[in-house]
Amino acid sequence: MLQPASRSVTDTASKIGNYTSKLSAELHEMREGFYPPTAKKTFARTFSTTDLVRLLKVPESTLRQLTIEGKGPVPERADNNRRTYTVEQVRELRAFLAELRPDDAQTLLPHRRAGEKLQIIATANFKGGSSKTTTSIHLAHFLGLQGYRVLCIDLDPQASMTALFGLQPEFDLGENETAYAAIRYDNDRRPLTEVIRTTYFPGVDLVPGNLELMDFEFDTPSYLSQKNRDDLGLFFERLNNAIAGVEDRYDIVILDTPPSLGYSTLAALYAATSLIITVHPAMLDVASCNQFLIMISDLSETLAQFGARFEHDFFRFLLTRVNPNDGPQKYMSGVMRRLFGGDVLVADALESTAIAGAAVAKKTLYELEAGEVGREALKRAIESADRVNFEILELVHKVWGRSA
Repeated sequence: MLQPASRSVTDTASKIGNYTSKLSAELHEMREGFYPPTAKKTFARTFSTTDLVRLLKVPESTLRQLTIEGKGPVPERADNNRRTYTVEQVRELRAFLAELRPDDAQTLLPHRRAGEKLQIIATANFKGGSSKTTTSIHLAHFLGLQGYRVLCIDLDPQASMTALFGLQPEFDLGENETAYAAIRYDNDRRPLTEVIRTTYFPGVDLVPGNLELMDFEFDTPSYLSQKNRDDLGLFFERLNNAIAGVEDRYDIVILDTPPSLGYSTLAALYAATSLIITVHPAMLDVASCNQFLIMISDLSETLAQFGARFEHDFFRFLLTRVNPNDGPQKYMSGVMRRLFGGDVLVADALESTAIAGAAVAKKTLYELEAGEVGREALKRAIESADRVNFEILELVHKVWGRSA
């Protein structure tokens, strides 16, 4: 009688545990290499007077005169003797000029005014690689440079946004230090103010994420089966109610959602005042996006029974990683624009080697310094990002009733 052949059985869990330990240590070393000696990320890029003329909309002669008179932040001198400003000085200069020129104060410090509601912008799609995080963090940095007060909330357990802000989720975050801490159901819940972190980017704060966020998905079914409710309410209300506690501190909140339609994504869709659906104009990506929209539609009907209505000040599709010379992409972009009309942003987020290069250094385009990537590639990429972000900002201004 033949004996069954013996076979080797792999303990996959142990192997994965070993691999993740090695990879985490390697990533930690890489992070320390990027940001020595304290392993904390800083904003190294400086701004020329030409940059400030574009950002602040003031004549270069005004900036020159301030330097001559010794007023405002004191710029450094580059090797070519040109004046350069740090990102902190750009923000200081906004405040200084706003006081010096009261007629321009609302342009220089464009914070929310009385009667203008907090804008909460969620980027969503349940297909990975649709550029949700890239869109979110570029919008955040753009708004920070424009003088707005921004809060980013990373709801994705993969925590890519958190990593781009220079935090390594498995090393730099302790227990109960993510967005989960502010929306959990037990007595360990903390106010959102306690988990907000000031980032290296002036004007932009962060509620970080890591794998702890998965606990919200596991806890919610149990909570729904109970009759008792706490002050944050049902799962879809919790994020919105948590954000209400910090509403007066910010102009715009940006929610980076996970690539799934779980409880946290539904909470984000409910909390959001505006929604950006990121989609790459390729057949499979558009088909996946359609499934995502079907699921939202079906779930919204169910949640409406509990009082949850998905109503937004604006809803837009953003075409991402667009190659304007790619025939199939041009076709799918045309399909999207034909079917959805004005609900597709006019500006596309173009595919760029500059974005890929920035990601390697855990930076956005707005952080890159001269020489880190090709000059022309960076110029085109920033122009593309600016077009997208200015269009979104214009939509926010319309909601606020501003003419500019």
